Amino acid sequence: MSHKITGPSNYYIRVLIRDLWKTKIKIWRTISKKLSGPRRNKVKVNLYRIDKKTKKNDVIVVPGKVLGVGDLNHTLTIACLEYSKSAKKKMESSGSKLISIEELLEQNPKGNGVKIFY
Repeated sequence: MSHKITGPSNYYIRVLIRDLWKTKIKIWRTISKKLSGPRRNKVKVNLYRIDKKTKKNDVIVVPGKVLGVGDLNHTLTIACLEYSKSAKKKMESSGSKLISIEELLEQNPKGNGVKIFY
């Protein structure tokens, strides 16, 4: 009988999940739980939805992938696991800042003012 791997098989995502959980801060633990689920439950968010639900200068975390359907009409700071090429191009043209979840954790360890987008 072989060993069944539960959770993500990507080493870096497993380390990120562990680091987020160790903070013992509610927002980072919520993101950790979301990332540790099955791949079929990963979040995929289009830019038009992000634009509709956010305001200028918001800081959001997408525990999944940002897709390039739609446009951004204001500047944001977006932390995500992955993004499409078209999404990156549109985010940069709107003046938004694209960072990894690890970078956001280092910049804002308490998670103040961060919104989870899923």
